[in-house]
Amino acid sequence: MALKSPAEIEQMRPAGRFVADVLTSLREHARIGMTTNDLDAHARELIAKAGAHSVYLGYHPSFGAMPYPGVLCTSVNDHALHGLPSDRVLQDGDVLSIDFACQVEGWVADSALTFQLGTTTPEAQRLISTTEQALAAGIAAAQPNARMGDVSAAIGRIARQSGFGLNTDFGGHGVGRTMHEDPHVPNDGRPGTGIRLKPGTVIAIEPWLMAGSGDYVIDDDGWTIRSADGALAAHAEHTVAITKRGPVVLTARD
Repeated sequence: MALKSPAEIEQMRPAGRFVADVLTSLREHARIGMTTNDLDAHARELIAKAGAHSVYLGYHPSFGAMPYPGVLCTSVNDHALHGLPSDRVLQDGDVLSIDFACQVEGWVADSALTFQLGTTTPEAQRLISTTEQALAAGIAAAQPNARMGDVSAAIGRIARQSGFGLNTDFGGHGVGRTMHEDPHVPNDGRPGTGIRLKPGTVIAIEPWLMAGSGDYVIDDDGWTIRSADGALAAHAEHTVAITKRGPVVLTARD
């Protein structure tokens, strides 16, 4: 794990601001009747205008059946993670998660948010709010010289108390010059265990919860992760730098 200097963390701020601004714009732009491809096209325009570089487009890890075809992950309703942009038309009441990472001036930032289009429902709103609370708890625990298990335990505690499904197969990760760096950030764990979070550690913290059992399946595309029982899912993420004064959220949205 490569620690970032205070100067390097400052250099990461433009990437964090850009990712935050794009997600804010996407939330404002999203409308019932649009497709997730429309949202992807909007993000591509913003990337091109800023002279930034997508780290999703063409990304091809071993589990993907093909190189990733978009600049966003757009997961709708029971899609939990890695939903591919498509011609799917957004409907009233859909729960939409947007995950976006981009490189600006050689540094990467990664963030995600979930919201409901049009008519809201108590079930979906509680799921979204709880996922955001789990993220906030993980960030609050990411103090200098704390342990990774402290962060993981804080996320898992919120999830278990809520009764929502939690799966630890996918979690957060280090962020820097590339999108996925060491260390892994599990979404559950034991306090006081794991690596020590030294100042200069930069991580993406990203809880994802499901309204059902917590089991999932992966579509034939090798990317789209959906709840096994068809329950709603939500995802929240921020890129966080650990500094001597505490955690700094580089992707904070105004």
